[in-house]
Amino acid sequence: MREAAAAEEFEVVDSTLMKRVFYVFAALALLSVAISLGGKWLGRSIAMAGYTDDTTVRQVVMGNNVISVPANFIRFDQARRDGIASRFDLYLRYPEMDGYSTAARDDFNHVTTRKIIFLSFEPRMMSRDMSGRFAPIYSALIVTPGTPGPAGTRLYGFTEKSGYLNEVLAVAERPGKDPFVARCLSGPSAEDSLAPCERDIQVGDDLSLTYRFPRELLGNWQALDAAIATKVAGILKTGR
Repeated sequence: MREAAAAEEFEVVDSTLMKRVFYVFAALALLSVAISLGGKWLGRSIAMAGYTDDTTVRQVVMGNNVISVPANFIRFDQARRDGIASRFDLYLRYPEMDGYSTAARDDFNHVTTRKIIFLSFEPRMMSRDMSGRFAPIYSALIVTPGTPGPAGTRLYGFTEKSGYLNEVLAVAERPGKDPFVARCLSGPSAEDSLAPCERDIQVGDDLSLTYRFPRELLGNWQALDAAIATKVAGILKTGR
């Protein structure tokens, strides 16, 4: 009887132990698969460095406007979705005007020349864009006569009380229109910046678009401004 009881107890304990061993090995197998998949995902994530080559079109609503762009145009990962936004940041190559891809990796990593443009859409806060603000505002804040700049621009320093220290104003006349106007960083801060120049324009229904660009592109400001206008016309639709 004792031997029979002992054998029964051994069988119960042994069965319980085997189940535990099975569960442990099953858990280890699942963990191994998870690590393998996670490692591949993490490796790709690190390699992409925040970029994506996903070309799925996302639609973002801002007021009475809809902006439709591929995900690889969108600068920040959390914004690569459909929905409503109060600010929308993009980046693209010039002059290709396209988003990130494997072929464009070096350009986006600034391995060679600086050619990435950063665009930010926001609700309009001012009645005039940068060109419209030149006569009533900027003209009173700059030091004249300025110096010649690239492609017919003129570069003006700002007065000490203007609040725009370490910046210059690039201005180019446009017949029948307000002048082309852009603010650019100067000195060491400009050298450290990937896109030290910026300009804002009015787009869509009560939206303002600020685009930042490398200073080298000032020499091609007419084509650059036209390319931005064409791209925006293709991605931005209003309810009107």
